Amino acid sequence: MPLHCTTAVSTLRTLLQSQFRPRSSSSLTAPQRNLFTPRTASCTMASAVAKRLAGKTVVITGASSGIGRSTAFEFARTAAPAGGLKLVLTARRIDTLKQIATDIHAEVGDSVKVLPVQLDVSKPDEVRGFVGKLPEEFKEIDVLVNNAGLVKGIAKAPEIAEEDHQRNRPDQHDTSHLPIFLRRPNGGAGDIINIGSIAGREPYAGGSIYCATKAAVRSFTDSLRKELIATRIRVLEIDPGQVETEFSVVRFYGDKAKADAVYAGVDPLTPDDIAEVVVFVAGRKENVVVADTLIFPNHQAGAGVMHRRT
Repeated sequence: MPLHCTTAVSTLRTLLQSQFRPRSSSSLTAPQRNLFTPRTASCTMASAVAKRLAGKTVVITGASSGIGRSTAFEFARTAAPAGGLKLVLTARRIDTLKQIATDIHAEVGDSVKVLPVQLDVSKPDEVRGFVGKLPEEFKEIDVLVNNAGLVKGIAKAPEIAEEDHQRNRPDQHDTSHLPIFLRRPNGGAGDIINIGSIAGREPYAGGSIYCATKAAVRSFTDSLRKELIATRIRVLEIDPGQVETEFSVVRFYGDKAKADAVYAGVDPLTPDDIAEVVVFVAGRKENVVVADTLIFPNHQAGAGVMHRRT
């Protein structure tokens, strides 16, 4: 058991012994009578998820920033008490991934192993060779979080640049991991978690290519779930609404002022908000499939329906 858990259990035992010796009710203050109820319930739930994640190998694409980065930390923090989790973090920026691996180790210690891997999911040759190049202890993938993706520009047809047509492709249709899932007993097992978007449900002006790619992810996810219905493989999709990441900075070609204007007068979701949902769906019992999730901040009701403070 990690040191911080051992210390917490010891402290809790001491406090319980002292707090619950027989005494008159009048000598107990209100805070003392209610001190442990919420924390005890929380620990029980966290323990169940940690045990389900123990020993699993999780691959996260686009893990160098935003939702992918937050998802890596959330998996590590959630699984650390049980130990045995292995994380494979992929992105183009290998130095950033290495720093994330260092930061995770500093926070949770050796209870979680982290492998940074440079991977550009837009290059089919790299994707095809990805699993084969992994160290043996990381090859038995259990959970794949397809998060990598980007969008450039808000141009409308026919002004959309040809290079933006090429960049804004759906890069989440990789099935190179499926043979690993399918060779497991009883038809196969594993989790495929695709990060979609409200844009895949509600197309909007200035986002034609991006909306089309996210709609493709949604259709692919639904079709794949039906194709794998005779297996124990879970195919899950999480569609965020407005989330503040470097996504908008990339979309506006590095123009930070334009990116900031997207979030003016609102309280957008954070990458941590989405990461918590990713780990939640991955941490359910095998028979529970949270197939489809749409997440909005409180001020949003659709792709273009938002309340902005003035």
